[in-house]
Amino acid sequence: DERHGTVSSAAGGGRPRRRVPRMADPHPLFDDTSAVGPGPPRAYGAPVAAAAAAAPTAPSPFPAPAAFLSEPVSSLAAAYGSSLASQGRDIVDRNLDRFIPVGRLKYYFAVDTVYVGKKLGLLLFPFLHQDWQVRYQQDAPVAPRFDVNAPDLYIPGMGLGGVFSPDSLGLEASSALGWLLLELVAVLLCLYLLSISTDLSTMELLAMAGYKYVGMIIGLLSGLLFGRPGYYVVLSWCCFSIFIFMIRTLRLKLLSEAAAEGVPVRGARNQLRMYLTMGIAAVQPLGMYGLTRHLLP
Repeated sequence: DERHGTVSSAAGGGRPRRRVPRMADPHPLFDDTSAVGPGPPRAYGAPVAAAAAAAPTAPSPFPAPAAFLSEPVSSLAAAYGSSLASQGRDIVDRNLDRFIPVGRLKYYFAVDTVYVGKKLGLLLFPFLHQDWQVRYQQDAPVAPRFDVNAPDLYIPGMGLGGVFSPDSLGLEASSALGWLLLELVAVLLCLYLLSISTDLSTMELLAMAGYKYVGMIIGLLSGLLFGRPGYYVVLSWCCFSIFIFMIRTLRLKLLSEAAAEGVPVRGARNQLRMYLTMGIAAVQPLGMYGLTRHLLP
């Protein structure tokens, strides 16, 4: 009988069982929201939070961030750190500009299409060129686009970017850049050890050492089109051309300054300058062959 809270046994002959009404759990894991309307939900544990809010708060043993930062010691440390950072930045800028004058890099990239065409012709056919003097204006060399004899870094940069095949571009480009920097350091070290004074800057030496990549590109293209015989013939011509180019370019920078300083033509110091010029020029063909001979199939 549902009204009296009893049910019959499944077997039909047993004692009637009393249905015990289900009691609500006083501590449910989750709130029952099945019968709750769209109103705001009841927050679980609100009495505990209210009690915690009503409890007195103990003072913190540490000062507040704002108070700590406003201390004199903190202000002094911040000022000292700022001063150290400023001094370090000035030291880095001075030393970087000493070896790599960042402010003058724009000069070595001031080229145009006409200059690039003339410079490539000069690198491949230096015998047809007569005037090798670099022009100056108000004690400063004119931009490369106005003088084909002026050094630039645009053509060496093109050589580093497109001389190698795509599958080994990263490895070969890193190797070429490493050898280029090693060659530059070796030349600077020779100038220092031999006590040779010259107005050749680091960027000019880097540009001249990078011109060999033009012959390397042309030699590799000839090898891809005509096989190894074409590679050897064209690369041999490019090696000979870059050797003549370096001799005639460096001679004006090293030997002419020796004459201006009053060094005898057959003096020992002048002989050292001549040997250094020949050595720098001879390294270029060796580097061209060593960096390209393994790239052809």
